[in-house]
Amino acid sequence: MTDRDWYDDSEYQDAVRRAERATRFGWATIAAATGSLGCALVASAVVGIAVVIACYYIVVASHY
Repeated sequence: MTDRDWYDDSEYQDAVRRAERATRFGWATIAAATGSLGCALVASAVVGIAVVIACYYIVVASHY
């Protein structure tokens, strides 16, 4: 027999710790991906607005 008693739940606790660690890693990965996509969306919006303003400036300047 093993040296552990029948009520030893160290394997269960270890599995719970590993699952919690994996869950934290998963949520951190999701948060990083969402943040990166948000920053990319904001950057593309700023570039698009800059292009529209530049085109407007070119059109207005060409009429003078």
